[in-house]
Amino acid sequence: MASSRSLILRRFTSYVTAQIQRNHRLLSSASSSALREASFSSESSPSSDAVHITENCVRRMKELQASDELSGEKMLRLSVETGGCSGFQYVFDLDDIANPDDRFFETEGVKLIVDNISYDFVKGATVDYVEELIRSAFVVTTNPSAVGGCSCKSSFVVKL
Repeated sequence: MASSRSLILRRFTSYVTAQIQRNHRLLSSASSSALREASFSSESSPSSDAVHITENCVRRMKELQASDELSGEKMLRLSVETGGCSGFQYVFDLDDIANPDDRFFETEGVKLIVDNISYDFVKGATVDYVEELIRSAFVVTTNPSAVGGCSCKSSFVVKL
């Protein structure tokens, strides 16, 4: 019994290690392509590669900005990290500081920020705000760079 657990643990560890290395390679290659693209492209990106913001997302951000809890004008930051049940996961934060390599997408005065590395993973994506029975959250509803993902839409598998 103990030896079968040990074998399963070794196989699982090997699998997870391989996935982490694969994701690291993908992020590294995306980083270099993002830097190349940033050096050759202008400030505005073509509309087909823009990250789109839905009316629900705009409405929720305006509600958050109007609340007393937030001081100053917050922007919605979307980034991609390795992890999640599908390999990569979306991370949303409220931020008031922009970095020099950030890309900005604005709808009705609401700003979405995406760093250059994450941008390669979310070009042409749509960000929405959903209210469900079990949660309310910002989500990426469509992503042309993804071939699959989990049912909660918090992680995805990237196209190769």
